[in-house]
Amino acid sequence: MAIVVDLDVQLAKHRMSVGEFAAAVGITPANVAVLKNGRAKAVRFTTLDAICRTLGCQPGDVLRWVPDDEADVTGA
Repeated sequence: MAIVVDLDVQLAKHRMSVGEFAAAVGITPANVAVLKNGRAKAVRFTTLDAICRTLGCQPGDVLRWVPDDEADVTGA
């Protein structure tokens, strides 16, 4: 899939731990890991809304699209 999740960047920018983030968003740390590692098959809009509210960002700050061939090269 060519959707890349840049959650690590946002967490580092806000100096927020996975545990703090998970609690603030209302998801488990395991689900945060699934998102961070790019293994998520879907994200509910309510979860995306909570992520953006918690981080004070836009969806495009967390999710980005890259062409399949570029994703293969970057390992995403």
